[in-house]
Amino acid sequence: MFVSAWTASPQLSSEGFTPNWSREGFWCQSLRQVVRVGAGGGRVRIRLSHAYGTSPLRIAGATVARAGEGAAVEPGSLRRLTFGGADGATIPARGQIVSDPAGLAVEPLESVTVTLHLDAVTGPATFHAQAFTPSYRGAGDRLDDIGGEAFGETTESWYFLSAVEVDADRADGVALFGDSVTDGFGSTPGANRRWSDALAERTGRSVLNAGIGGNLLLNDSAWYGEKGTGRLRRDVLEHAGVRTLVVLHGLNDIGFSETAGEPTYKPAPVHEAGELVAGYRELIRQARGRGLRVIGATLLPFAGSDHWGERAARVSHEVNEWIRGSGEWDAVVDLHRALAGPADPDRLRAAYDFGDHLHPNDAGIAVMAEEVANCLRGRA
Repeated sequence: MFVSAWTASPQLSSEGFTPNWSREGFWCQSLRQVVRVGAGGGRVRIRLSHAYGTSPLRIAGATVARAGEGAAVEPGSLRRLTFGGADGATIPARGQIVSDPAGLAVEPLESVTVTLHLDAVTGPATFHAQAFTPSYRGAGDRLDDIGGEAFGETTESWYFLSAVEVDADRADGVALFGDSVTDGFGSTPGANRRWSDALAERTGRSVLNAGIGGNLLLNDSAWYGEKGTGRLRRDVLEHAGVRTLVVLHGLNDIGFSETAGEPTYKPAPVHEAGELVAGYRELIRQARGRGLRVIGATLLPFAGSDHWGERAARVSHEVNEWIRGSGEWDAVVDLHRALAGPADPDRLRAAYDFGDHLHPNDAGIAVMAEEVANCLRGRA
């Protein structure tokens, strides 16, 4: 049975938080991307997304290998990927494609390298803005490159690649659904210390990361992706092997309207707690319709951040009280209390604060993972 062992939620091309190649796209180039899989197996295949493309996307060829250092791959592990038996494929606008399986044994928490040769003009690229790990670009066909020297350019985004799937012997995966906290902002770049990584290490399960930095639960955004209630099906429910959904979402819906100076936060409708509760209920309805167990996580403390204000404080308190006491989730993890400072429970504990009073650092992320791991272990 093939299950998703790694995922990234697709986004519309944009300038993003850091320089990236999504708007310029690719032409006569090879793109090499390194990802860490949460499940092991003897065969691997990839899923490519052209969700925001407006014309067909030509994939001239693709390879997969166990990762080496940087852009290098482990010698002897390189495998050609095919698509319906052909070396290349054309993905229709707003479509996706899944490769044929390749015989490559991978272990849980091992990193694999996927290389795409793009020999025609791609146009703006469907991408995931914040990878927090390098991707590499080189001129021409570099599918079979072992040492990585030909890949002279780097960026910290993923392009077209939306999933790596493995032929696994277990299907008890977990999906984390949310915004930048889930996506990995605040963790050490290049070190695989996202919340999803930490939870996979503690549980032995495949943990899919369905976070998008800046994402909103109730509203679409050009920079920050489709609204959470709209993208859950694509980014979680359509992936095989997921049995549990953990929702940590809604803080941007509360906090964006408190930030006056950031144009990418606009429009930022003012939402009351009842509107967010309706959004959570929609996520629960969709997930349970696919047979998933749904865990609600309380919003983290964020006093002192640019998202904080009198209204944000009130709404976040009301939302967290509903998450804790509604009884509508299959389980609840109280991340707010786990990360709160001793003197002010609305502030992140200093030891867990990345520095912006909004995102946890590696230590805070580890606490979050342990809280969810304990919840998962407690289920009979």
